[in-house]
Amino acid sequence: MTGQDVVPRLFGTNGVRGVVNTEAMDCRFAMRLGMAIGTFMNGAVIIGSDARTSSEMLKSACAAGMMATGCDVHDCGIVPTPTVQYAVKTDGDVSGGVVITASHNPPEFNGVKCIDRDGTEMARTNEERVEEGFRKQAFRIQPWDRVGHSVSRIDAIADYVEAILALIDRKTIQASDLRVALDCSNGAGANVTPGLLERLGVKCVTLNADLNGAFPGHNSEPTPDNARDLVELVKEGDFDLGIIHDGDADRTIFVDDKGSYMYGDRSLAVAAHYACLDNGGGLVVTTVGSSRCVEDAVAAAGGKVMYTRVGSPVVARAMMEHNAIFGGEENGGLIFPELQYCRDGAMAAARIIEIVAKHGAMSEIQSKIPAYFQFKTKTECSNDMKDIVMRELVANAHGERMDLTDGVKIYFEDGWVLVRPSGTEPIVRIFSEASSSDRATAIAQRFRDQVTQIARG
Repeated sequence: MTGQDVVPRLFGTNGVRGVVNTEAMDCRFAMRLGMAIGTFMNGAVIIGSDARTSSEMLKSACAAGMMATGCDVHDCGIVPTPTVQYAVKTDGDVSGGVVITASHNPPEFNGVKCIDRDGTEMARTNEERVEEGFRKQAFRIQPWDRVGHSVSRIDAIADYVEAILALIDRKTIQASDLRVALDCSNGAGANVTPGLLERLGVKCVTLNADLNGAFPGHNSEPTPDNARDLVELVKEGDFDLGIIHDGDADRTIFVDDKGSYMYGDRSLAVAAHYACLDNGGGLVVTTVGSSRCVEDAVAAAGGKVMYTRVGSPVVARAMMEHNAIFGGEENGGLIFPELQYCRDGAMAAARIIEIVAKHGAMSEIQSKIPAYFQFKTKTECSNDMKDIVMRELVANAHGERMDLTDGVKIYFEDGWVLVRPSGTEPIVRIFSEASSSDRATAIAQRFRDQVTQIARG
């Protein structure tokens, strides 16, 4: 690196995260960050949290910091991230929102995610202003008679559920007599999705629907391994669909009626296909990490796909800019602009249930979408080596067709690989896709080994 050193970012791809009660995420950090957020927002703030054991502690500290700057704090309690986002979007008297969550990370992690006034995840330019205030400790501390106050906001879940129900064909769902298995992953979705499915008129059996920040059922990321119990339940219980959330319920993964785990690309493709059919075409936005099956499904319905960098805020803002009818990520994060421009796990569950009710078994629906084989892995890489790894990959791939929209995506005749540094952890993620499982695995492992070798110098 030449010239002045680059100051490390405080915010990653989805907020600030760290191991609880370390310097990266303790009460002092959360309070200082709250003071920086309150100084920037300069008005009432809506706050909520996931079910992690440390969320109440960190929420209190962050809220105290914001109140010290004169901001009133409206506390929604334990709610999904999109519930907070909807509350912010629809309340004209608040300046933004904060969610205490580490999403899919292990239970020892927690984090702080900021929401802009329009309900979207905070734009990077605004995050930079918060970061600057945090580093300079340029806080707008108020005298004793101007500090903010905390009030409970008890209507956030009800308003959010009603908004979803208004967009869904409840009569068709109720007439279909569907049976759904739901795994809430001991997370915040347990406070919303079971009640939503009951209102939709489906018969629902739940797993891990109690709030428990230690995630005793399984870790909070809805991976195939963590969804094994759900898959077995769907197979043995004659269910029409299985649904599993991550810890803050902004993402949803599905299991079809045959008990097949559906990677996020598949549900993204299904939802995108029917969105385009219902709209007579249209633009769908997704990231460079999404499967080719999404583009195939969208094209079959007369639509087009636009690719962006990884990150739901990037996808959401591209959707807003280009008036897209649908969008999302390959990790189960689906964005429905008719409700709000953010990943929304409960809305995704309701929409996919509606699609099944209208068009038949999910196994039949997804069988019509071309299948590609993916493999996802990761390897450790210190933050200061990430740029070096990317430069080496580009140099070693000389002559190959590449896409540098986000990380390094290299195309082959029968597939592709995407190598991308994590924005929140000291790792590099490797995604591959090919016409066969063996080929996809071989591509990913080859590049994982290459990244590991470079990262170790």
